[in-house]
Amino acid sequence: MHVQAVRGFRDILPEEIPRWQHLEATARRVFETYGFREIRPPLLEYTEVFTRSIGEATDIVEKEMYTFQDRSGRSVTLRPEGTASVVRAYVEHHLHAAAPVSKLYYLGPMFRHERPQAGRLRQFHQVGVEAIGVADPGMDVEVLDMLMHLTDTLGLQGLELQINSLGCPACRPEYLRRLQEYLGPRVSRLCESCQRRFRQNPLRILDCKVPACQERLESPPSILEHLCPACRQHHQAVRDGLAALGIPAVDNPRMVRGLDYYTRTAFELLAEGLGAQNAVAAGGRYDGLVAELGGPDVPGIGFALGVERLVSLMPQPTARRRPLVFLAALGAEAEARLLPVLQALRRQGIPAERDYGGKSLKSQLRRAHRLGAAYAVILGEEELGRGVAALRDMVHQSQEDVPLDRLVPTLVSRVEAPAGPAPPSQVREASP
Repeated sequence: MHVQAVRGFRDILPEEIPRWQHLEATARRVFETYGFREIRPPLLEYTEVFTRSIGEATDIVEKEMYTFQDRSGRSVTLRPEGTASVVRAYVEHHLHAAAPVSKLYYLGPMFRHERPQAGRLRQFHQVGVEAIGVADPGMDVEVLDMLMHLTDTLGLQGLELQINSLGCPACRPEYLRRLQEYLGPRVSRLCESCQRRFRQNPLRILDCKVPACQERLESPPSILEHLCPACRQHHQAVRDGLAALGIPAVDNPRMVRGLDYYTRTAFELLAEGLGAQNAVAAGGRYDGLVAELGGPDVPGIGFALGVERLVSLMPQPTARRRPLVFLAALGAEAEARLLPVLQALRRQGIPAERDYGGKSLKSQLRRAHRLGAAYAVILGEEELGRGVAALRDMVHQSQEDVPLDRLVPTLVSRVEAPAGPAPPSQVREASP
């Protein structure tokens, strides 16, 4: 029987992990600098968490969610995005009672049953933030500044920040009426998805990725020209704040989000070279979502980054790893003497490996070389008889004898300092 991963779900292999770890560590450091704290909501939620927040007429809810009944007959869903789960946790645990502002971040997998393609998987990973409790446009600016700080720290180049305003319940209905008037004579020539959206969620037609649909929507009415005074003032304040921080941003009136809970500020961070799926981060303001999920009527704003897409753009991290020590034992007695050495090194945070199965010295040193070991400790009958171990510098190809009772402190001192030969009186050339 040939077994393989489920379609749209991929393994993240050891050679890929350094980029992932670097991204996650950098995100934690940057977010916590801005006062955000980590939260870890579960992968599985009751389905209404998403149908109430994302919107039943969205593609995610209609076609993409992994939804099933548990053994009690209750509908549950693997989370397709993080904001609804974080807001549900915020409401359930009364975080608003502990502080007027909650600044939270999360990392983890999301699940959507869509067609796997470049840059899009059925299990994908996001790093996201949510700032709940502040309506001031200054919070929008702070969140966007943090996003750009993170991508700059990761060394990402060629990114473009696009922003828009989606209005509010006071001005969006009139814009939607104008938009439907414009779309009505053209809807029969649009794709099947856009024809469905015309009835259920016409704003999403502006974001259709089908080239023919975009060509037929030459000059739709701009939502920026239909904002109420409060939304117009909010949007201008965001633009002014970004300009004051030297963060370039492009107005994109066609840029909308695929989730119903967004209001006012919406944004995407786009990258070159990723094809149609070129958004590496996206987010916006959701001022009515907390109340929709049963909490107080408080505003919020956040974003999520696609980890797979970011990792594909990141340079290989250059963080220095501590040198590896390889212990080559020849015989059972030598292996018994080296086991405490192996334990002591690892407990001091020094990577250490040994061979298994009593292989020859040549075979063990070959494995040490493959692992990239900086030092190899060789212990056989001859060394045991003299109470020493042979310490080989794998970089400089030199070798010396070290008393067994000094082996651990000697290795610790060598690992803490740049690898190099010992004083000439103690060093001999390593044998082939």
